Amino acid sequence: MKEFLFLFRRDYKTAENQPAPEELKAHLEHWQTWFDELSEKGILARPTQRWDGVGKVIERGKSATNGPFAEIKESIGGMIIIRAHDYDEAEKIAQGCPIFELNGSVEIRMGL
Repeated sequence: MKEFLFLFRRDYKTAENQPAPEELKAHLEHWQTWFDELSEKGILARPTQRWDGVGKVIERGKSATNGPFAEIKESIGGMIIIRAHDYDEAEKIAQGCPIFELNGSVEIRMGL
């Protein structure tokens, strides 16, 4: 099996895109259930990791730029690493991700 990085992206900044407290609580419970299911199946390779909403881009010969970046509406909110045989299987696993409840997305990358 190969390892795949799942990057969870959504609009974390716009107020109208934020869930109400009771919706957030239910949403977080869905995440925990999904993580538990991945763990029970033995495909969660690395624990979950949340990220703050800022960042920096370093380019050769230029000053560091603060983020998130104006051209990117969605920012990375977290990531996990899962085990799958190929991209198709990783995509099927990602389909159950709770990020879609909040109009987010999952970016999938395969480790080399």
